[in-house]
Amino acid sequence: MIYENHHNDKDTKARAGVLHLPHGDVLTPMFMPVGTNANVKAILHKDVKALGYNLILGNTYHLYLRSSQSLLKKFGGLHGFSNWNGNILTDSGGFQIFSLADFRKIKEEGVKFRSHIDGSYHLFTPENVVEFQTLLNSDIQMVLDVCSPYGIEEKKAYSALVTTTKWAKRAKAQYEFAKANGYKGYLFGIIQGNFYKELRSISANELLALDFPGYAIGGLSVGEPHELYSEFLSYTANFLPSNKPRYLMGIGTPEYILEAVENGIDIFDCVFPTRIARNGSLFTSNGIIAIKKAIYKDDESPIDMGCDCLTCKGYSKGYLHQMVKSNEIMGSMLATIHNLAFMKNFIHKMRLAILEDRFSSFKKEFLENYRQKE
Repeated sequence: MIYENHHNDKDTKARAGVLHLPHGDVLTPMFMPVGTNANVKAILHKDVKALGYNLILGNTYHLYLRSSQSLLKKFGGLHGFSNWNGNILTDSGGFQIFSLADFRKIKEEGVKFRSHIDGSYHLFTPENVVEFQTLLNSDIQMVLDVCSPYGIEEKKAYSALVTTTKWAKRAKAQYEFAKANGYKGYLFGIIQGNFYKELRSISANELLALDFPGYAIGGLSVGEPHELYSEFLSYTANFLPSNKPRYLMGIGTPEYILEAVENGIDIFDCVFPTRIARNGSLFTSNGIIAIKKAIYKDDESPIDMGCDCLTCKGYSKGYLHQMVKSNEIMGSMLATIHNLAFMKNFIHKMRLAILEDRFSSFKKEFLENYRQKE
């Protein structure tokens, strides 16, 4: 079994467990730092590991366009190529292609798209996306799906759902072939259906019938109002099997993660913590601060008194202010270390609250502090 449940919170659907993956176990709930192009930006892999992370995300679209497949094969996959000995989840590239609406065409065979780098044309099919992720030796790989935009009419959303299911069946067949030839990773299905409950139900039932090792919820946090996000998160999560890992794609703020965990979700990823770090926005227990502000110029205190990361133990807000204002690489590096440390500590405390049957009180107390003003 890829997923082992340790405890269910007594008052909510929150749960704590462990993923058994080829490159070691991963405790859940778990947030994944995003390493788009074979690296997590502005931080060494050894420092990501030192923070306690054993699962990061790589992006199939960017790796496919930028990396030599023969070189990846020579290194035995993405782990050896990038010098990361932990687990890697790779997405299918479907969301990136979804973002290139003017440069792609979806057909029965797959999706033809134009590279944002050099304008060259490429074809992703359910089969070759699995093949490429197998070459990467991904510990978890995702099926190619069709992510439809918020506000689309139901007829078009249904068409995207039909294609997603057809592609999922083909991806599963290619995955079984890879397994028979020695591949040790896992393939996750992605539930779509846009913001139509009947379509979400159809997608969930069709994908569950394919019996993937794990399941993801796709098509949320794509511009919809928060109330709609909450409604469809809760509705879709109810379909997910309890004996398999549950992954909500593209979620990276504490508020959204808490809501997802409350609905029984195990895994999350987002560029948000590292992206805002490079722009000088830092997590604290009292909310996000913008370190570029003049009020921090002469501040001798650490970013967050409750944090024991390398940044907070060794550097002041005043130093970070100068580094970020001066566009020094050190500023991005120290801010990234802190934001990832904050997320890891946040997830650890949340897991402990689940194990002790106090998730609701933890969520309430955390948000009361986190939503304070500077």
